Amino acid sequence: MTEIYKPFRPLSCSLPQLCQQRCQTPSKPLPRRMAHVLGSAMLGGVLLLSACSDEPEPDELARPTNHLLREDRSASGGDDALSNGVNAYLWRGALDTLSFMPFASADAVGGVILTDWYTPPATHNERFRISAYILSRRLRSDAIRVSVFRQIREGNQWVDTPAAATTASEITTKILTRARQLRADGGESGND
Repeated sequence: MTEIYKPFRPLSCSLPQLCQQRCQTPSKPLPRRMAHVLGSAMLGGVLLLSACSDEPEPDELARPTNHLLREDRSASGGDDALSNGVNAYLWRGALDTLSFMPFASADAVGGVILTDWYTPPATHNERFRISAYILSRRLRSDAIRVSVFRQIREGNQWVDTPAAATTASEITTKILTRARQLRADGGESGND
């Protein structure tokens, strides 16, 4: 009768006696499934160790680059997109234009910029918040939508009040002007 391989046997003797018994008994072949598992584990270990052997040279380390400087996209209507699909000039122009306000969120993947409430230094009973959405890869006026929210203080509470009708369009115009300037300057973000 063939003995079935039992990996877990209760110990009936001490560890040195067990080792001595194992060394004296002929070894049994491992079941096929266990051999595959062990082989896969060994192959994985070899691959992991071989991947760790190359260390990058200091000059091969990643350096930040301005991808806007690579080529002029003005012939395609300013279709210089970030990896997510929004226009890079509009994104940078919106960040530069709204930089006087505190940012609550700036999502380059979705092309969304949300500012926190900002109180102008001249007025203490009024505050503004801006949401800018970049909608396209093209540098066009319909590729960005700006919403301006305004609140005024009445007593101890802030009350929503509509902003002036021209405020959103003026900010949109400033963002577009900055984006066009960035494209003309080759993507350099230095403020004039």
